[in-house]
Amino acid sequence: MQLTGAEIIVECLKEQGVDTVFGYPGGAILIVYDALYEYRDEITHVLTSHEQGASHAADGYARATGKVGVCMATSGPGATNLVTGIATAYMDSVPVVAITANVGKALLGKDSFQEVDIAGIVMPVTKHSYIVKDITKLADTIRKAFYIAKSGRPGPVLVDVTKDVTGAKYEYTPRRPATVNRETSEIRKEDVDTAAEMIKAAEKPFIFVGGGGVISGASKEIAELAHKIQAPVCDSLMGKGAFSGEDPLYTGMLGMHGTKTSNLGVSQCDLLIVLGARFSDRVTGNAKTFAKQAKILQLDVDAAEINKNVIVDAYIEGDLKESLRRLLEEIPEKHHPEWIEHIQEMKAKYPLSYDHTQLTGPYIIEKLYELTGGDAIITTDVGQHQMWAAQYYKYKKPRTFLTSGGLGTMGYGLGAAIGAKMGCPDKTVVNIAGDGCFRMNMNEIATAVRCGRPLVQIVLNNHVLGMVRQWQTLFYGHRYSHTVLNDAVDFVKISEGMGAKAVRVTKMEEVEPALKEALSSNGPVVLDCWIDQDLSVFPMVAAGDDIDNVFDEEDLKNGKSL
Repeated sequence: MQLTGAEIIVECLKEQGVDTVFGYPGGAILIVYDALYEYRDEITHVLTSHEQGASHAADGYARATGKVGVCMATSGPGATNLVTGIATAYMDSVPVVAITANVGKALLGKDSFQEVDIAGIVMPVTKHSYIVKDITKLADTIRKAFYIAKSGRPGPVLVDVTKDVTGAKYEYTPRRPATVNRETSEIRKEDVDTAAEMIKAAEKPFIFVGGGGVISGASKEIAELAHKIQAPVCDSLMGKGAFSGEDPLYTGMLGMHGTKTSNLGVSQCDLLIVLGARFSDRVTGNAKTFAKQAKILQLDVDAAEINKNVIVDAYIEGDLKESLRRLLEEIPEKHHPEWIEHIQEMKAKYPLSYDHTQLTGPYIIEKLYELTGGDAIITTDVGQHQMWAAQYYKYKKPRTFLTSGGLGTMGYGLGAAIGAKMGCPDKTVVNIAGDGCFRMNMNEIATAVRCGRPLVQIVLNNHVLGMVRQWQTLFYGHRYSHTVLNDAVDFVKISEGMGAKAVRVTKMEEVEPALKEALSSNGPVVLDCWIDQDLSVFPMVAAGDDIDNVFDEEDLKNGKSL
């Protein structure tokens, strides 16, 4: 059947099982939006307040559902406003397809109104980028984009379509989406055998889980491995939920703001089994001394991540779930009672702690965990609140903690929360932000209201850029250069002005009633929680330091020098 390019785009989205699109219209993409109007009963379009909000929403939708997230924008500034969200998805391996429209083919390269080479701009932060200038190639290009986004190590793909292509007509033939198979061809029997021998020989094994554990859906296999070989488990920000935070073998996060047990345990183990993690600098500290007593076994789908940041002793390349399945067949049950006892002693000796005499971020997060039973989807922005959300909420399942781990994008969380709620309407969704982050994209509260679905926005408001201030306190001689936000901005009034319910919380006794009200509401609720500006995130490892030099507030009081 003969369809316009715009109609072909929408039909291809239907082909791929897309039910929700996030975007913002404009001149060059207007024909596509006209087509969406005709398909409004089949595809829900969420109009965000800013294109960046659309890209974060597509990302949150993808992380929460495991499906491909889709965002749209017009040419020029509309397209460039997507770039931060695309880069965020790229760094965290999130499958997103961004569709933009450009000026007509005849106007390309002439500095036309709202013309940019968006395919060129995003090339370093996408798995692939396309510009479609020929309608005969449109449908296949969109199909390829979805396949690339989902296959292997997932990631974002951009498809830029010239305006004349969206308006032209061409024959469209429906197709079934291509099957995306797990990457198993590189899993070698000899690598599995080597890994099995290393595990059999280990007396003090430790498992470190990254985002690949979530992406591959390997939670069951990770739990089976941990209990079969009696190994404690730590995780990265991206790995949260791949192994239950309520499991007795769980030791908490690893790295800069990881627990003492995880940091000291990894430094003392004789075998570190790394599952779908890329050895970020925030995890390793000093890469040269990372896990210095251990042999390192890495399992990852991306060959480029093996021996990139940390040299490993052995590896298995390929899909993590399948690699673990094969490995589990080759290893016997093992017990390490002395090692586990030592780990448990450290957990008891070095628990996470905070000031219980005043309202704090950790107190609010713990209360949120208690009231939701650990069953909510938590999104965050970036900073102190992000670390507290990672430390004090126990994630039992994958795809329940959505955060910008790689790029560290302030303003990510609210858009991601909207995307998660659209993808998982039956789940409780809570975004946790600092006041600095909330300021960046708080206009998306209007989007949340427009969507008409319940959503909780918690602002841990300390009237400063908290994490930067913490560094200024510890390492920059208390020189608070441009980190104080003590002005007249009233988040309650702003939120109410956008149609949301809003409550200010200033005391510990106000937290539980405010959370209960927010969690039972049938629309968006903003909790503006005022906390002290000098609260810090502990434990901590100084940037580039050995992770066994982890310290907390008590260590500083006892005279530890930095």
